[in-house]
Amino acid sequence: MDIPSENGDAYARAGVDIAAGNEAVARYKDLTQGWRHPGQLEALGGFGGLFKMPGDAGRALVASADGVGTKILVAAEMHRYDSVGADLVNHCVNDILVVNATPLFFLDYLAVGKLDPAVAADIVKGCHAACRSNECALLGGETAEMPGLYAPGHFDLAGTIVGMVDIESVPKPADVEPTDVLLGLPSVGLHTNGYTLARELIPEREWQRPFDGRTYGEALLAEHPSYYGAVRAMQRVAKVKVMAHITGGGLLENVPRTLPSNVKAVFEQSRWEIPPLLQELCARGKLQHGERYRTFNMGIGYTLVVSLADAPKALAAVPGARAIGWIEARESGEPQVTVHPARG
Repeated sequence: MDIPSENGDAYARAGVDIAAGNEAVARYKDLTQGWRHPGQLEALGGFGGLFKMPGDAGRALVASADGVGTKILVAAEMHRYDSVGADLVNHCVNDILVVNATPLFFLDYLAVGKLDPAVAADIVKGCHAACRSNECALLGGETAEMPGLYAPGHFDLAGTIVGMVDIESVPKPADVEPTDVLLGLPSVGLHTNGYTLARELIPEREWQRPFDGRTYGEALLAEHPSYYGAVRAMQRVAKVKVMAHITGGGLLENVPRTLPSNVKAVFEQSRWEIPPLLQELCARGKLQHGERYRTFNMGIGYTLVVSLADAPKALAAVPGARAIGWIEARESGEPQVTVHPARG
């Protein structure tokens, strides 16, 4: 259940206001209501935007842009640049995968105060490796040197992905119905969200200390995985009705983005494991139940909805996948996501 924190929103106190972000998105929608290009199509949950393929009425281009967040501060302070490029690509691949898109090409944007060619090469090397593993072209990008805007040794990293989907294969929220099963693909840590709070709870002086068979810093830099292969494996044996990439906002805010208003998702946390790093952060921050599932992914990086009949086949196709909940009818005024905490 979504229990509000007695101490308020820890993520907002650390400097990231999810509610303000949601309000900004609502304002963007208001500003763009008056006109849109005739090629634009309705997007599923806003994970990726759809545009009609010129000359092909049956297909659409899908695009998304994102960044790595303040995870890059951990990379910069630890002088570890070999994974954040892959984090960026994999995050973007997962976003357009929600609308069932196949990635086509990727563009990166690297901004620095003072360009270090070796560091830049390490970052782009990670982008290229992830593009290759996702069969996506690294088409180009931009490297911007801006003294005064970025502190020495620091940088920002963002990217844009473009994919393609058959319009008929875009998931349809109306297909979701009570008795459907919620499947989850495990996370390996924070992925690319929650780092502003994580850096406050685990400060830099601790990053070289041992933790769970590695160091805290290495745990913080664990690579954000791509779920592309796992999802395609499930789709070969089962009909996947809708999907969600669990990023900022956690299960509580990402799952509802792809559900119809007449149903709700019910999760049972006892059905999956929470990574040690997330357990540590929740304990240090004394985070209440609702805060945990709104700030962090809490061990689930990607969700899928399938029928009860298809669930065994889908689970068998992907080692590590779990049945983590179910779909119920939703009454007016009920929350669209409920997470039952583990007992004991």
